[in-house]
Amino acid sequence: MNEFPLFTVDAFTEAPFRGNPASVCLLDHDLPEKTMQAIAAEMNHSETAFVRPSGGTVKLATRYSLRWFTPQVEVPLCGHATLATAAVLFCELENPAPEIRFDTKSGTLAARREGKRISLDFPAEDFNPTTAQAELLDALGIRELEAAFYARGDRNLLLHLANEQEVRNLNPDFARLWKARGNERFLGVIVTAGGSGGYDFVSRYFAPWVGIDEDPVTGSAHCALAPYWARITGKKEMRAYQASGRGGEMIVRLKGDRVELVGSAVVLTTGALRLSGGEG
Repeated sequence: MNEFPLFTVDAFTEAPFRGNPASVCLLDHDLPEKTMQAIAAEMNHSETAFVRPSGGTVKLATRYSLRWFTPQVEVPLCGHATLATAAVLFCELENPAPEIRFDTKSGTLAARREGKRISLDFPAEDFNPTTAQAELLDALGIRELEAAFYARGDRNLLLHLANEQEVRNLNPDFARLWKARGNERFLGVIVTAGGSGGYDFVSRYFAPWVGIDEDPVTGSAHCALAPYWARITGKKEMRAYQASGRGGEMIVRLKGDRVELVGSAVVLTTGALRLSGGEG
C-alpha cells in the first residue's frame, strides 16, 4: 500500500468555501498517467495537482515537477491549482524558500511569497481577433458582444461583453453549449467586461468540453485577461474578480511577456491518498 499526502485548498480567496477548490497530491515518485487521471476523476475538482520534488525532500526542495488534471483530461496550465500547491508547500510543509519553481508543460513557473499572499509568475497569453458563432452566443445567453478573440496557448475563446451585469447574469445552457462548439479548436470560453467596486474587470469561465461547466476562479484565463485589459485601461496592475457562484479575486500585473497573479489560499483539509501497489 502506497500513501501520498493529499490536501484540499480553496484558491484565490481569504475565506473557506469560496474561491476555487483544488486537490494537491504530493508525490515522491512518478505515477502512471492513467492513475493520476483516475485520482483527478475521483477528487472531482476542476483540477487536481500532482507535485514531486526535482531534487531533495518535498519539504525543502526549491524546484518541483507539476502536472494538472481535470476530471477528464490533463491540462497544460492551471493557475488556481498552482496557487494551491504553493500554499501547501509554503504554509503546510513550511518550506522556507522565498521562491519555488515548477517545471510544467507550459515551461518553468515561479511562486513567491508576497506578505500573506502568493505571487505566481506565468506566461502572458497572445490572442487574435476572431468571430463567435451565433449558436455559441445563444447557448451562453449573450445578447451584446463587444469583441471576440482567440487565445492560442490555452485554446480559449475570449468574449468581451457590453457590461458587467451581463457577465454576472449569464445562465448558459450547457447541453447546447457543448454542441455549439462544433469543429472549433477552443477548449474554454472566457467572458469578461469592465468592473466596478474597485475591480478593473470581471470575468467568468466555461469549459464543459474538458469536464468543467463553470470554473469558479481561473488563474490561467487571466494570462489572457491581463494583457487584454492592460491595452484597454493602460494599467499594468489591476484588480480582477471572477463572478462565479463562489467568487474569487486576484491582483494581476503585466510584466512584458509575463503575468503575475497574486492571491491568497486556504488549506481546508489534509489527509492521505492510499493506493495499492499496482496503482502507485
